[in-house]
Amino acid sequence: MFLHSLYPHLEPRVILLPKVVVLIGLGPSAFDISREVATVAKEVHITTRAPNVTVGKSDNHENIWYKYHFPFIETNGIVTIDDDNRVGPLYKHVFPPHLAPWLSFIGMPKQDTPFLTTELQSKWLAHVLSGKVLLPTEEEMMSDVENYYHHMEETGVPKSFTHVLPPNEIEYRNWLLAQVEMPPLKEWRGRMYRECVKFAKAKLDGYRDQWDDDYWDAVIASQEVNHLANGQDVGVAEDVA
Repeated sequence: MFLHSLYPHLEPRVILLPKVVVLIGLGPSAFDISREVATVAKEVHITTRAPNVTVGKSDNHENIWYKYHFPFIETNGIVTIDDDNRVGPLYKHVFPPHLAPWLSFIGMPKQDTPFLTTELQSKWLAHVLSGKVLLPTEEEMMSDVENYYHHMEETGVPKSFTHVLPPNEIEYRNWLLAQVEMPPLKEWRGRMYRECVKFAKAKLDGYRDQWDDDYWDAVIASQEVNHLANGQDVGVAEDVA
């Protein structure tokens, strides 16, 4: 039996008990599903990408993943969506260089804290449209996009990860903050965010109960003293989890 995670309202106790379950991929959905399925299935195995293993795609590509689709936008081929779900070219995941600033995309990044990122993108867009911030030239934006694509290819990052922010989400947010003349995230928040993600993967359902509050209270107190001494504040960045 083959099932896709997009199928809604499946009753795992009816379908999976007492089967051996293999999850293909280790994205956010697979991680969540593995935790739920483990309570009822006989065994749960997770397969993920590896450099020495090649598996072809199924001939039936329906519902393999969510595909970007913008039927309400006509760009005459200036903005495209390829088979790997790359929307582009987009400068910093927001502006198509040839159509900026009149067309923009908010919320493209994936595997990120969406509310903070989209708020910062929206602030940047508002500053651009109001004339408070000037975008680079079309050629400069296009060069930035091409360099980003080239870096992905050189480092072996698949095209389907074009809009995946980790492990550079903190740097991306700080770049957006700089565009709207706001201070960067406090260093301890970036550390805490990354440690929380790592800890959640290692401890799974119990990670909240084993969090070292005393350690982080000491880290925060120490760095807050330094920030106050330097007269720094964060504003919107304080909302990061």
